[in-house]
Amino acid sequence: MPDTANLSTGWLLAISVLSIATLLFLIIRVRLHAILALILVSAGTALATGIPVPDLVPTLIDGMGSTLGSVVLLIGLGAILGRLIELSGGARVLADGLLRLFGEKRAPLALSVASLFFGFPIFLDAAFVVMLPVIFSVARRMGGSLLIYALPSTGAFLMMHALLPPHPGPVAATELIGADMGLVVLVGLLIGLPTWYLCGHLLGLWLGRRVNAPVPTILGTPEQEDSPTLGPPPHLGTLIFLLLLPVGLIFTNTSLEALAVAGTIDSEAQWVHALQAVGETPVALFITVLVALWLLGWRRRHSGDTLERIIDQALAPVCTIIVLTGAGGMFGAVLSESGIGDAMAQSLDNLGLPLIVASFLIATVMRVAQGSATVAATTAAGLMAPAITAASGFSGFELALMVIAIAAGSIVLSHVNDSGFWLVRGFLGLDTVTMLRTWTVQSTAIGTMAFVLCLALYAVA
Repeated sequence: MPDTANLSTGWLLAISVLSIATLLFLIIRVRLHAILALILVSAGTALATGIPVPDLVPTLIDGMGSTLGSVVLLIGLGAILGRLIELSGGARVLADGLLRLFGEKRAPLALSVASLFFGFPIFLDAAFVVMLPVIFSVARRMGGSLLIYALPSTGAFLMMHALLPPHPGPVAATELIGADMGLVVLVGLLIGLPTWYLCGHLLGLWLGRRVNAPVPTILGTPEQEDSPTLGPPPHLGTLIFLLLLPVGLIFTNTSLEALAVAGTIDSEAQWVHALQAVGETPVALFITVLVALWLLGWRRRHSGDTLERIIDQALAPVCTIIVLTGAGGMFGAVLSESGIGDAMAQSLDNLGLPLIVASFLIATVMRVAQGSATVAATTAAGLMAPAITAASGFSGFELALMVIAIAAGSIVLSHVNDSGFWLVRGFLGLDTVTMLRTWTVQSTAIGTMAFVLCLALYAVA
């Protein structure tokens, strides 16, 4: 850990701003590869904030390793699942089913609504990877920019991940502040659904039409000459089962965790541990990949050699995404250890702002400073909990609004220190400027609108 005791809040803020500006300059103007730029700026920021030279490399490796530990299996297994669905013709079958249900003119809305359901129990990055083949297939069939179809989906994932239990940020904030979990879910839906439609779906459409982005071939296409195929196309029911399988397994895990926190079940029971292990995101995706190999491959008499080629071809293109995501996590970890977020949060806490406003601003500062929405929400709730408890007199509804205000702040301004920023950038094949003009704008709009609705409800509570 760096010794930042002698660094003022102003100096820490200056280091943070300078490091982000330098990173953007290297990537956008110098055209240095983002991975190299992230490593270079992470090292410079670490030294500037007081990390000794002998500890520099271990600090950078720890930052990258902690990020990769959580995403490398997710990205790899998600890519395999996506390629199996794509090369079997399943993505086209799913796309056709959605378009028949909603109509071709409402294709972006169909994807956004589907993403709401997938995003309820699954973290944003996992849900995004699972939905990718369907998004790509719809975009190829309908034509136009990929972002017309991708951004309404990411808007749904952003809202669900930020505002609603059982996602970890709002769950932690609920427990720390002492709000009722059921009421937080209801208030989150009350605020989240209009926020999703206006800032997730409609804003996503508007932003998508302003950027012409082709559909990347990272998951392959059935038409590629060098790719084996797994035809004929599977039945729609088989594909829905494959998409719902990880959702169900992960939902089991998150539901048990929420019940354990509420004291409804014994968190130390062996059956709880067993079901939670099966519902861990990497395990759920691994089980789903094995089931997909059986349903789309072995059961239909496709050879092991064919499936091995498909897996090899699925993993090769995502290596860059894996390293890039890890480098983004490294940069976020360095900024987090610098203490900039904690210093600014304490300064805001001393300003005497209304508690709901301070809750949002502290979560926002933590988000901008270190990148993780979960860490931002948890830290902000921990800082605000004593003040909220001391003030007392808050109704259950007002406490739920405090939680949603913190959750809203935790999602704004996703930028270059957020590993999710780089994951989405890599899979959609976008450059950094385009991500800042679309993804960052969308995440900020969702968080801001959710907070405005919180304030409006708080005023009449």
